Amino acid sequence: MKRLLIADDDAGMRAALEARFQRRGWLVDVAVNGTEALAKFRAGLHSLVITDVRMPGRDGFELMREVQTSSARTAVILLTAYGCVPDAVEAMRNGACDYLVKPVCFEKLELAVEQVLRRAEEFGKDTETLIGHSPVWEQALDRARQAAATDADVLIEAESGTGKELIARLIHRLSRRKQGPFIALNCTAFPETLLESELFGHARGAFTGAVGARPGKFETASGGTLLLDEVGEMPLALQPKLLRALQEREFDRLGSNQTVHVDIRVIATTNRPLEAAVGEGRFRADLYYRLNVIPISLPPLRDRAGDIPELAEYFAGLYAAPGTPGTRGTNARLSRELLARLEEHAWPGNVRELANFVRRAVALSRGGEIGVEAFDHGKIMPPRLPRSPEWKPGLSLGEMERQLFAMTLESTGGNRARAAELLGVSLRTVRNKVREFGLPPRNNYRNHLLNNVLRNNKEQPCP
Repeated sequence: MKRLLIADDDAGMRAALEARFQRRGWLVDVAVNGTEALAKFRAGLHSLVITDVRMPGRDGFELMREVQTSSARTAVILLTAYGCVPDAVEAMRNGACDYLVKPVCFEKLELAVEQVLRRAEEFGKDTETLIGHSPVWEQALDRARQAAATDADVLIEAESGTGKELIARLIHRLSRRKQGPFIALNCTAFPETLLESELFGHARGAFTGAVGARPGKFETASGGTLLLDEVGEMPLALQPKLLRALQEREFDRLGSNQTVHVDIRVIATTNRPLEAAVGEGRFRADLYYRLNVIPISLPPLRDRAGDIPELAEYFAGLYAAPGTPGTRGTNARLSRELLARLEEHAWPGNVRELANFVRRAVALSRGGEIGVEAFDHGKIMPPRLPRSPEWKPGLSLGEMERQLFAMTLESTGGNRARAAELLGVSLRTVRNKVREFGLPPRNNYRNHLLNNVLRNNKEQPCP
């Protein structure tokens, strides 16, 4: 039976909603404020929460955040007697599935509930191949579902290999634009002189070699979704034209004065925080805010280590299947010891690196169980997660700080922007500490990690 939680300090509204949903077969719990609602939510499994925004103590926004933290699968619908645009924008950006103004039309509310449940059902089907059940991954998938229910632009920030394009395609499949085209453009694949043409098209004779008019990706994606992959690498000179195209949904082809109008949703991805690029003057602040309507952050694989065995077994089954290109069609399977070892290692290439590692293991296997002894640890196995710092009584604060910065930079492969984010400090602070403590330069981290692996392999016998 479907279970619903209603939170409202208006007794009449609580009673009316409770009676109406009970008649439709729901198991209903009610609460007079956000604090009571949160306690009841944690005690039961609710598929939907309907809450008033303004309540004594914990309000609806706070309750929604707590619900999403505890259960990424639970949908939230907000009700308010003080409807205004800023509140509606905040509600949708923070994950509300809908936002209705009182007095509530019960037919509209029931329609909203039906849409929420239908989207949840479609989302469940579409995410069967998006392996993993860790809370951070569940939250990312839930945010993707919420983004798909709107037509707003999306910015996905995550490290390379975490599945940014997979999430972008999922959002497209779940959106009203799913019958339209999904067009992807890698912003790093073209020089600046050609990127403008790839984005917006060109007229005949616009430049040498332009023997005919050609539409760009913005035009061919009309009616669907345009993915701007690695938008952080967009040349600064081209960013104003991209900003105008995003704001107005219109642009001029290169070499033409004829304005082209399009109907698209834009999803942008980046493998490094754009906010840091804004601070360094490499990315326009107004373009960043225009892209960052619905932000989605995908966790690196090291932050969802519990998903690694499930992912590895999935890839093993995929690559061991007969007829899979590039594999031998063996009945190979991964041993428990190997799965445990995989959880202990850092994956700087994230899921993509794990997939390639398993594919190589299956290809080199003779069938049967694959154990840790089958691998050349120095070449195939990824580096171990950095060891915990050895803090002992009498250790100076300066040395503790040095070890912490060194460990964090090692875990990010020398990515200072990511290290700054993890440590909660500015990028400038990280740079200063690298100089102060004499830590390895950025380009040396690959060799630094490899040396650690080789040293660890000498110190510890192979299992």
